[in-house]
Amino acid sequence: MAGLNIPSKKKPTYKVNAELNDYLSQHNRCNSLPIQYNDLLRFNSTMNLLNEAGEDTLWQTVFYSQSDQEELYESLTQIYSMLKADGDKDIQKHLTVSRIDFCTFGNSKPFRVRIINGFNDNYDHFYIKRADASRIYGLELEELLSPNNVMFIVDKTTLIEEHIAGIPGDDFMIRNLDTSTFNQIRIAKEFVKFNERCFVRLLGDMRSYNYVVDITPDIEGMQYRLRAIDFDQQCYEGRKKFYLPQYFKENNPIILMGIKHMAPETVRQYQLEERSLIALRYKASFGRINHLMSIMEKDVLSFDNKITKLLDDLNKHHKTDAFKNCKTMGEIVHTNIKLLLNKDFTQSNLDKKPAIY
Repeated sequence: MAGLNIPSKKKPTYKVNAELNDYLSQHNRCNSLPIQYNDLLRFNSTMNLLNEAGEDTLWQTVFYSQSDQEELYESLTQIYSMLKADGDKDIQKHLTVSRIDFCTFGNSKPFRVRIINGFNDNYDHFYIKRADASRIYGLELEELLSPNNVMFIVDKTTLIEEHIAGIPGDDFMIRNLDTSTFNQIRIAKEFVKFNERCFVRLLGDMRSYNYVVDITPDIEGMQYRLRAIDFDQQCYEGRKKFYLPQYFKENNPIILMGIKHMAPETVRQYQLEERSLIALRYKASFGRINHLMSIMEKDVLSFDNKITKLLDDLNKHHKTDAFKNCKTMGEIVHTNIKLLLNKDFTQSNLDKKPAIY
């Protein structure tokens, strides 16, 4: 199996155009926020955030002047109540901000806000980022085509995202793969389904630290679900393999487990199951997703050379010329989904060798 390098260049931020903003407003994704992303950049000192083992997390805890802190903290609890409770002010009274962290690693340079509930000392997080059109398309496609719901709010150039709970994929592979054969098969099955969901809607860069694993105890063993947490690389890169998690070496432990426990026929069965579910979700939200795609098809989300490379790769992969007239990444995504609906979507089984660089 051929491995992948990191993305070819840092992805630019794409502006939310008027049509996309109208779509978001129509579907209750827009709201007037008390502060914007840039307001959080007024911090005057930082401290590296370490994990329980004393290792650098690549996040920095930020600190503000007393006057700025009071204003920001009140606004942040208001935003959390908007995200989780439709702006209920009674809930806001019992919320406090425990910490604000900032990450310079990655495209979106997010702030992560830790919120404490005064009733029970329970905590939650949410994220404040620069609004990026491709990321927003990724979030909407996650809502419409995956089994997961996502909550987010857009206001001008600011994006608010809920925290997606789960064990980070890289930690999961270290701590949770040494389990029963029954559970290992379930994990491998879920990876196949996740791999399929990413490739159908062209969500890229799903290395192990860009998704989490949600574990649910079941009557026998555990149920697992892989959930993307990073949507920056929604249909930006030009290489087909970039949209297949199976080709990242960081995912090798699960790949090897799948090779050990599943025959190609079993993998094929799980792929077909997931494609059927995606098709059902598409039909269930037909009007909304076609509205979204009509906007996405006209938007600029990548460079011409990447678009040309990807449509050539997909034409070869699917043994078709359906992509030959695509001019934008949005058109490529929609064409890929249409192939699935027409049952012309092809996919190879997991390779017999793990990914290597």
